[in-house]
Order: sequence, then C-alpha cells, then structure tokens
Amino acid sequence: MSVPSTARVVIIGGGVVGVSTLYHLAKAGWKDCVLLEKNELTAGSTWHAAGNCPNFSTSYAVMNMQRYGLKLYRGLADEVDYPINYHVTGAVRLAHSQERMMEFEHVASMARHQGLQMDICTPEELQQHFPFMELHDLEGGLWDPLDGDIDPAQVTQAMAKGARAHGGNILRFTPATGVSRDNGEWVVHTEKGDIRCEYVVNAAGYYAARVGEWFLPYGGRSVPQAVMSHQYFLTESIPEVEAWTKANGRKLPMVRDVDTSYYLRQDTTGFNLGPYERNCQAAWVNPNDPMPEDFSFQLYPDDLDRLEWYIMDAIERVPLLGTQGVSRNINGPIPYAPDGLPMIGPMPGVPNAFEAHSFTFGIAQGGGAGKVASEWIMHGQTEWDMWAVDPRRYTDYTDRDYNVSKALEVYGHEYAMHFPHHEWPAGRNRKLSPNDDKIRSLGGQMGSYNGWERANWFAKAGDDTSEESTQTWARSGPWEQRIREECEAVRDGVGVLDLPGFSRFALSGEGAAEWLRGKVAGSLPKAGRMTLGYFPDSDGRVLTEMSIIRHDEDDFTLITAAVAQWHDFEVLQSDLPEGLSLSDRTAEVSTLVVTGPKSRDLLAQLSEADLGAGWLTHQKAVVASKDVMLVRVSFAGELGWEIHAAMDDVAEIYAAVLEAGATPFGMYALNSMRIEKGYRSWKGDLSLDYSLLESGLERFVKLDKPQEFPGKQALKAEQERGAAKGFVTLIVDAGDYDAPYMSVLWSGDRMVGEVTSGAWGHRVNASIALGVVKSEFTKPGTEFDVEIYGRRYKARVQENTVLWDPENKRISA
Repeated sequence: MSVPSTARVVIIGGGVVGVSTLYHLAKAGWKDCVLLEKNELTAGSTWHAAGNCPNFSTSYAVMNMQRYGLKLYRGLADEVDYPINYHVTGAVRLAHSQERMMEFEHVASMARHQGLQMDICTPEELQQHFPFMELHDLEGGLWDPLDGDIDPAQVTQAMAKGARAHGGNILRFTPATGVSRDNGEWVVHTEKGDIRCEYVVNAAGYYAARVGEWFLPYGGRSVPQAVMSHQYFLTESIPEVEAWTKANGRKLPMVRDVDTSYYLRQDTTGFNLGPYERNCQAAWVNPNDPMPEDFSFQLYPDDLDRLEWYIMDAIERVPLLGTQGVSRNINGPIPYAPDGLPMIGPMPGVPNAFEAHSFTFGIAQGGGAGKVASEWIMHGQTEWDMWAVDPRRYTDYTDRDYNVSKALEVYGHEYAMHFPHHEWPAGRNRKLSPNDDKIRSLGGQMGSYNGWERANWFAKAGDDTSEESTQTWARSGPWEQRIREECEAVRDGVGVLDLPGFSRFALSGEGAAEWLRGKVAGSLPKAGRMTLGYFPDSDGRVLTEMSIIRHDEDDFTLITAAVAQWHDFEVLQSDLPEGLSLSDRTAEVSTLVVTGPKSRDLLAQLSEADLGAGWLTHQKAVVASKDVMLVRVSFAGELGWEIHAAMDDVAEIYAAVLEAGATPFGMYALNSMRIEKGYRSWKGDLSLDYSLLESGLERFVKLDKPQEFPGKQALKAEQERGAAKGFVTLIVDAGDYDAPYMSVLWSGDRMVGEVTSGAWGHRVNASIALGVVKSEFTKPGTEFDVEIYGRRYKARVQENTVLWDPENKRISA
C-alpha cells in the first residue's frame, strides 16, 4: 500500500495501544488517520503478552480505563465480526495479611463506585472458586468475576479491522524514521515517503524512548522509560485441569498471590505462571547491550533460575503446578515508566504531539487507552481526570539512572501496597533544597515532590524511622505525635516550613492582564495583592489552580503545585499571544512558610518590612539581610507569610528564622492544617472530575465579566439548572484510619458521593474528610456512612467548610 502524502493524525506503533487509538479515532469520525508499523501488527510487547485482563487497580483513573476497555472487549468480536479467544474466568487475589485485606476492601469499594462488583472472600470461599489451592498463611482475598484473559493478537487485529471499517489506514512494514516540523505541521518520515499531518502520536511501546528522541529539537524531553525483562512459562497439560474444565465447561479462574508476587492462570489444559521477582533485570541499559534496531517477534534467552523461589512458593500454593514440566518459557521486553503506570496524553513541551506508551499491562489497558488518547487528540481534554497517566507528571529529574532504578523497584514490587506514610527509596535526592542538610540534622523525614526533597515530619531521638514502621494504613505511627506537636507549635507560636519546588512562572507584557482574564473564571487582584485563580476547561471543570501575584498592570508571578510544573506551564503557554513573556523560575526561587500567632513578632526581629500589611498583600522586603518577596498568606490557616527568596539566599534566611525561635514543621502537618481550613489540593479535591461549581468555588467564578473564558457557557448552564453535586466538609467518627481518597459515602444503601481527601485535624481534634456529594445531600447536619477500608463510620456535613477559625480572625490578625 502506498504512503499517503497527508493525514490528520499519524500514529507510530502497531501494538494494541496504537491500534486502539486508531480504532477510537476512526469510530469517532476522524477517518484521515494513519498508523505506521515497522513490522507486522503486534510485533513488539503485544505478541508475547500474557493477555491478562483485570479490572483491579489501586488507581481510580486506571481502574476506570480498564473497566471501559474490558467492557469494550466483551462486545468487540460481535461488533467487528472477528473471532477473539476471550475467557472471562474471574480471578482470586490472595491476602496474607490484614493490611492486604484492607487494600482489597478499598479497591472493592472503588469498584462498586464504578458499577463493578468485587467480593471480599474468606480463605474457604477462595477455595470454592479455585479448588486446587492450598489455604496456608491466608487471611482471605478478593474475587473479581469479570477478570480473565484474552488473545493479544486477536484483540489487536479485531480493533484493526474495526478501524479500517471506519476509514482508518494501517501501513504495516512501514517504519517511521524521524519527524520534522514545517509551517506548523508535522512531517513524519518513512522509508516509503513522507506524511504531512496535524497530529502525531508516539505509541512505540518499548521503542518509545527512541522515538521520543526525534522530538528533542522541537521542545521535547527524553522519555522517562526503562525496559524490563519479564518471564512467564507454560506447563505441559495437567490431567486434573483438563478434567475440571471438561466437567465445568469453562477454564479455572486466575490466581494472583500478590504478597508473594505472581499470577497463575490456566492456559489450554496446563498452567501459565508469571512472577514479578525482586531480583529482576532491566534490559538494554549497558553500552555492551544496546537496544537493537528491530526486536520484532523476538525474546530474550530463558533465565528461569531467578524465578526459582517464586516457582516453589506457587507449587506449595497449587501443588498441581509441580506435577508437569515446562512446555515453553517466554522472556520478553516490557516498558516501564518510573511509577509503573502508562503515559497517555500530551507530549511535554511539543505542540500537537501525544504519547501512548509504557504500558506494563497493555492488553488490559489497551482498549481504554485508545479512548483516552483519542479524546486528548480530538478534544484537547478527556472525559475522566487522567492525571495518573499524564506524561507531564514527570519533569526534568528523570534521567537514565532514575528511570532504571525506579523500574527495578516498581517491577520488583509490582503488587506492593502504597501506604500513606511510606516513601519509596529508589531514585531519591534528585533535587535538594539549600536547607536539606540542616533539615535532616533536625530529624526531617523526607518525601519527594516533583523530585524535590521536602520534610514530611520531624523525628526526635528514639523515634522509629524505619521503612517497616510506615507499612500501615493506620493514622498512628511514630509520626502521629510529632505531627500533633508541629501543628500545636504553629497554632500557639510560630513554625517554619522549607518549601522548595513551588512551580513559579513569570508572566509579563502589554495585554498580559487582559489575556489572563480570559483564562481564569474569576477576577484578577490589584497591583500589590494576590488571589487564587481557577482555570476551567471547556466544560467548566477544574483544570488547575494558581496563585496570581500581581506586581504591576501587566506583570505577574503565577505559583502552583510542584507536580503541576510542566502541566500548568503548558496551560499558559499553549495559546500565549505574541508580545507576552512567560518564563519558568521554579529552580531560581525557593519559599519559606513562616506562620503562627507569633510570626509577626519573629519577622520583626529580622526585617523592617511593613508587617501590618493586610491579608493577600505582597511586598519587596529585606529579611535577614536578603532581598525577598514577602507574601501575606498561609496555607496553614494562621497569621503568616511566605518568604520567596533566591535559591542562594534561602539557607541564611532559614537559619535566621530558626535562631529567632521558629519550630520546623513538615508537609504532613501542613496537610492536616489545610484540611481544617477546607483548602483544596490539586488532583485530589480539585480535578477534572468536578466542575468549579461542584467544587464549591462559586466565589471565584464571575459569570458577568465580559471575557469569554473557557467553560463560561457550560458554567452558566450549570448555574441555571443547579449543580448536580456539591462540595462538603465532614467530621468522621473514624477509628484508627482516616478516609483515603475515593472512600465511598453512603446514605443507607445508596452511594451518594466520595471523599477527595482526608486527615486528622490536630487543632480541632477530629478526623476530617473533604468530599463531593449529590446536591441534595449537602445540607449541614446531613449524616452519611463513610466506607474506610471495608468498615463504615458515621460522618456529618459541617455548617462551614472551614472548621478552624471559620471567620478568619487568626489569619487577618
């Protein structure tokens, strides 16, 4: 087939994800789209994939994507008239501990929120699902009736047939060789000719990093990816399995022993065992082992020795596994992002370029990934909030060593529980505050925020700071008393928080103010003041939040969350008019939060600034002999200031603030205090899952202003009909556990909302949850049940979303 000279979209990569993207584009009416595959379809990771299809995920967004994809697969064969071996067998997940059972309870609750049914089981109930299993060392488990396995090649070919039927163009044996940019369009080069297009998609699987290099001259970055060697093997036929299948007319359910770290499923009449071993191996990371130009339909040499411990453990669990020999071993490459989740969305820094790669569970996620990727391309936004897989979640700290170390860690802990106070040790210390040594000497227990190390809490002598101590869902731990002390120090005296990595942008130029008015839903502050600005998407949902600091008529500093750095910079840069200047100053300036009723007295010792200036003002000042910007604001909800200083000066200022009597506090204390004030967090309380009105941000929405900001008409329509949901603050009669993200809110047997964040408020001495509920349940005094790790606790809607100092007397003192 000849290569067309033009196309609307060119997709590079013919695995399940690339084909799914083409399928969804074509089905939506985008017919002028081309997929390029250098070999046959499925020649990369898809062809050797095991084809497991779980709904289960600890990420709400990823579960949503998998739920959609598996539903698509169940009807795909009939839709496109193509046979697919899809076995919906169900699956059991085994739990060896109460902590694992609590994880299962929370995931099952999230599943119910999405309309899926997952059942918590006793060991005996697990055995009823899978009769050949031994029950030693088990607490219980989870049953997902819609789990199963599918033939990877068949599902890919089925979507390819559907894509072609809707007008999509697939060119096999047509490798892309590079890209260039011409007059605002992409030119994708192939050995058979060039294709000029509007959009290009990197869906190149484990070759995505190599394809990503083509985009470096156009604002791109090195793709944060490593390739892991994953093995699974198939046994010879097992007579007992064959007899069970014949008697029951179906395959055995899958077994996942997530604490040991393997999956076991029936394959024909034998078993397929796939461990994720701790002594894992990354591929193509050494100069003497470079990535080949083409690894289509190839495998690595067998290396079963490194699986021995897992094989023996699996045989103890299912003795039938050990009764027959190995018929075939598969050892193939699988791409890994540093957190093990895929990358789907805009290519950072590059216009009209997208990514859909790094899938460790590509078959299970492929159907949903095509939906998400196609929505990004067609609409510039997605139906669900998909920040969990957005490529912009990683910024400039992801070099090769980081990518490999994190891939080894994630692969070796593929089924690990992600506890709220646990920090993973690999890939740390990428960006250090000038105060890092001092903070650690004071007992700082560090966490990573967009690569920046910040103190989560401060330990004292004798506190257990081991990694093992953090492996709990409970509120209690060595940190609990320390967080309380830090909050009390801020409440009663003055505290200081070292806060490097605030994303910080400078915006200026004639017309900057008017342009910004057309981006945010609310008003701009006057010169010398600041406010929160909310940026809606075209549907009126919360795209992002930034602090807007106005220096002059058209001169602004915009500050946002650390992890939002590349995301929010693109929000501003994407349609920046000529004549305006936008720069990223994140690495140049750091921030200290000095807050508490005695903060004015402390700063008076170090500065001659106007400390009587009101709330939400800012000024140039000198603190500890250093030039700073002093901002009258505090996320902790107390009298306070942010000191914004040059990175080279912040260490001397921090030392002076400590010497003047401030108590250092960490991010956990700050989170507790911000929840007491009802302050929202980005990608928790503020996300594309809710509109600005549903998020309780009415006072930041000015529908009568003349500017036609994004989502204005959608918000007007929503205001006229009434928001379907509303934001609430709840006091929870919790036990030992605060409500995690996406805890379901129940009114009797009816699901009425979900928790967006939760923590213990040490100043109000209560467990607090922020959440979104159906509008008829927002009335103060309304009672719910909050489902926390499988148990329900009473919760009440509060009169005010602000529990601590609701009249703001303390912050305005």
